[in-house]
Amino acid sequence: MTDPSRTVRKAVVPAAGLGTRFLPATKAIPKEMIPIVDRPAIQYMVEECARAGIDDVLLVTGMGKAAMEDHFDRRLDLETALEQKGKEDLLEEAIALADVVKIHSVRQGVPLGLGHAVLQARGHVGDQASFAVLLGDDIVHPDEAFLERMIAVHERTGRPVVAVMEVPEDQVHLYGVVTSTPTDEEGVFSVTDLVEKPAQEDAPSNLAVIGRYVLPGEIFGVLADTPPGRGDEIQLTDALKTMADDEPIIAVRFDGIRHDVGDKLGFLKATVMMALERDDLGPDFRAWLTEHVAGLEA
Repeated sequence: MTDPSRTVRKAVVPAAGLGTRFLPATKAIPKEMIPIVDRPAIQYMVEECARAGIDDVLLVTGMGKAAMEDHFDRRLDLETALEQKGKEDLLEEAIALADVVKIHSVRQGVPLGLGHAVLQARGHVGDQASFAVLLGDDIVHPDEAFLERMIAVHERTGRPVVAVMEVPEDQVHLYGVVTSTPTDEEGVFSVTDLVEKPAQEDAPSNLAVIGRYVLPGEIFGVLADTPPGRGDEIQLTDALKTMADDEPIIAVRFDGIRHDVGDKLGFLKATVMMALERDDLGPDFRAWLTEHVAGLEA
């Protein structure tokens, strides 16, 4: 029987960053609220949680991030206006958004790293409950049931589970990288060490940690005892390394469609690909895009 404390019903979304790569847009708008087609990036995170059976999401925010909380709240004046104009489909969507999951927030007053951001969730999650962490720069395609798989692995093993993907060797310095051995389950690895953003020649593999984690509550105690590391910040990778030193943790390889919206090029690619997939936009957009590209090549 699965330990009830391993059942994952809460998620933590660190969202306190300044979003400097998207200035000047992020001077007054949280990076997480910049829309991809017509949905802000943060909404994709919350909808992914809901699909995985998570009904409680904690946003770890900072100054100027209140718009994210407002986005998931009821807006009665808007709902009344939509109802009066007969826009039933938009009204239904606006109401459903507030009911997807319960949204909570906590401030990370000082930006001391990802590990520090996750530690701010301790009072909400508790030391005895497992939870997921989703980083907003990684948007997983809605057809991918990847978080569900990670949760299943954690609930079966009780160990921290990290998402990894294979990256080119010249990109390993951009990620945390794992030392691992394959298990009997396809795409699942036993991890004995992690290193944050190693030089290419020092990287133990090309399996890089991406923005999904499923963690036991005991990680909070480890984080509380983790000193600042790379960049003089408290690194989640360092806390996971400490846990792996005692007993291997688990990595699950992601082989599906993922969008890195943390930089402008990745954001543009995600916007184009998601627009092309839309039934209401895709056909016309594809026709225009094809014509436009052909004109550039002429």
